Amino acid sequence: MEANTRSTGRLPAAFLTPGSSSFMDFLSEQSPSMLPGNRSLPPMQGAIQAPHGTTIVAASFPGGVVLAGDRRATMGNMIAQRDIEKVFPADEYSAVGIAGTAGLAVEMVKLFQLELEHFEKVEGATLSLEGKANRLSTMIRSNLAMAMQGLAVVPLFAGYDVDRGKGRIFSYDVTGGRSEEHGYAATGSGSIFARGSMKKLFREDLTEEQTLTLVVQALYDAADDDSATGGPDVARRIYPIVTVITDEGFRKLDDTESSEIARSILERRLEQPDGPRAALL
Repeated sequence: MEANTRSTGRLPAAFLTPGSSSFMDFLSEQSPSMLPGNRSLPPMQGAIQAPHGTTIVAASFPGGVVLAGDRRATMGNMIAQRDIEKVFPADEYSAVGIAGTAGLAVEMVKLFQLELEHFEKVEGATLSLEGKANRLSTMIRSNLAMAMQGLAVVPLFAGYDVDRGKGRIFSYDVTGGRSEEHGYAATGSGSIFARGSMKKLFREDLTEEQTLTLVVQALYDAADDDSATGGPDVARRIYPIVTVITDEGFRKLDDTESSEIARSILERRLEQPDGPRAALL
């Protein structure tokens, strides 16, 4: 860090000097080693074994968007953690769900939260939802070297666009490539099964309550076929993390709400285990 030549306090001068509205730019100048993508790894053969988060799903409805994730983290063929949290608020009107290397992903989310907060404090205004999606894309791209060594982070970003008055969903690849998804999206090891489930159940006119059921149903279907995805665990009282973002802001469902949705799906599955639309009818 630079020497403090302008202040008698403990903060270095760089912290008191007006500069870029990007916290990442500031960090890359003052302490680049703290950026996740700038860390050097020892040479080694094969992928690094680290806890990985798996399935994240999102679906939009008139008036907002729902983002949810299962609770399982795996390391190879082992369950590393049963109750990990994979969905976090980015700011008041957006959220990000993580899939990939859990430790790096959580660190990237915290950096992303700081990035948005820093921009708002410096500029006196919030980024547009499109701008937030672009900032996250830049962070993922900076992690490409780590991704090539098996430490990939592939999030799902969703939020309420106050300018357009609707919920929007953005997906990413390991290179930082960004795509806007329409209606629904999924990422992670169980995404192919979750996406197939949502494809059959999604409608443009679903209510908020039906959309909540839809995403939990998709996670249940993913857990049914993907061993890395954890379904609702009634015995341990571990249920998916489910969030809703509307014009009123970000809201995370509490355990009681999540458990009610999960239990209703489980009960209907017991009554009609192969019913194609059992969860929504």
